[in-house]
Amino acid sequence: MAMGDMSMTDMSMTDMSMTDMPTATTTAAAATSTAMSMGGMNMGMGDAHSCKISMLWNWNTVDACFLSKSWHIKSTGMFAGSCIGVILLAILLEFLRRSVKEYDRYLIRANAKNDNFVAVTRNGMNGTHKGSDQEARGDAGLEEAGTGNSSAVSPAGAPIVSTGYRPKIYEQAIRALLHTVQFIVAYFLMLLAMYYNGYFIICIFIGAYIGSFVFQWEKLGGGQQTSAAGEATVCCG
Repeated sequence: MAMGDMSMTDMSMTDMSMTDMPTATTTAAAATSTAMSMGGMNMGMGDAHSCKISMLWNWNTVDACFLSKSWHIKSTGMFAGSCIGVILLAILLEFLRRSVKEYDRYLIRANAKNDNFVAVTRNGMNGTHKGSDQEARGDAGLEEAGTGNSSAVSPAGAPIVSTGYRPKIYEQAIRALLHTVQFIVAYFLMLLAMYYNGYFIICIFIGAYIGSFVFQWEKLGGGQQTSAAGEATVCCG
């Protein structure tokens, strides 16, 4: 009897263990499913504020990203500040273009009286010719016919030919630095335009207009080219 009771007890414990195994498996699966669903909810909440980047024309404002994740627009005020910054960047580009030309003009003026900047004058060309006014006028007519350019004849003492000026190494280094900074700013504007954000592109146009109005207000004529003639491109420096 005792042995029979023990065997029945063992069988009952075995049945209970087998019954509990599916329950434990079901509980573990339910816990895993809950964890996955919670993780999915967290991921969904994170995606709600992710960067909006489009390679097509768009009018994105909040949650738009430019150049890097750190430039993530999180409010309308931040977007307005970014638009103002883009306008100022375009104005800076026009300022740098004018700076390059003004520095070149400064070098020419500063070295106009040096031996490196030699001007041939009409007095020097006709110094060996002496005679009456009629002979001088005849010589002038021959010079005009020979050169085919009446602008080559100038009043006495006025320079008509210049050998130019070659900048020193440190002056050329400054010229190259100004050009490089101009190039960098121009390419940043190009990269911003490639996001096809309508607001940013309009801001680039506004900055270019203001910058051109302020920094390209120069004298026209007088043997000098205009600003537009001196620039090979207008987008990338």
